[in-house]
Order: sequence, then structure tokens, then C-alpha cells
Amino acid sequence: VSELLELVGLPSFEKRSVTTLSGGERQRVALARSLAPQPRLLMLDEPLSALDRGLRERLTEDVARILREAGTTSLYVTHDHAEARAVADRVGVILGGRLAQVGTEKELWSHPATPEVAAFLGL
Repeated sequence: VSELLELVGLPSFEKRSVTTLSGGERQRVALARSLAPQPRLLMLDEPLSALDRGLRERLTEDVARILREAGTTSLYVTHDHAEARAVADRVGVILGGRLAQVGTEKELWSHPATPEVAAFLGL
């Protein structure tokens, strides 16, 4: 437990009740809990969407660092382009319920597969 709390930047929070934590601290605790069983794959579905924009932007970098340090393969679902670019090694664009394109950030933004993907990416 203490190793995971250290990883998520909350080393002295072991005895604190979740109800006393801020929104960002709660997200970090939730991430630590999800990493505790050492999953081979971790799916995060809009993990920061309930947070205000400023906090979401700060936590995006932290989440990316934590996931890389944990070494856990993650499927991170978000509608926020900046969040996807900050967290992902590879990005998938889903349009109409189908995977339209997968690639690195550079590949997607420089060579969108279709006009629809380009429009979705704001190009």
C-alpha cells in the first residue's frame, strides 16, 4: 500500500479517510487501488472528466507518469484531445462505434486516414 501511495504522490495519506481528500487526491487514490492487484491491463474510462479543467490538466501529467512508472498496459478512454496526446503512446479514434484509425500522436495528426478522422481531430 505504501509503495502505491508513494507512486501516486500521496505517501503520508495511508490513514486518511477518502472523505477528507480533494477531488484530485481521490482520483490518485482510485488509481492506486486499481493498480494494487497488479493487473495486466487497466481500463480507465474518462477518469478525469468529473474534475474542473485546471485540475484535470494538472492531473493528466501525473496520471501519465504514474501509468508509465507502474508499467501497466492501459486503455485510456477520453474525448479530450489534449488529455489523449499527453497520456497515450498510441491513440485510437473511434467514429460511429468503429475504430477508424490507430497510431502515434504524430501519425494521427499528420496523416489522418479519412476526412472524418481529420475533422474529429480538428484538422
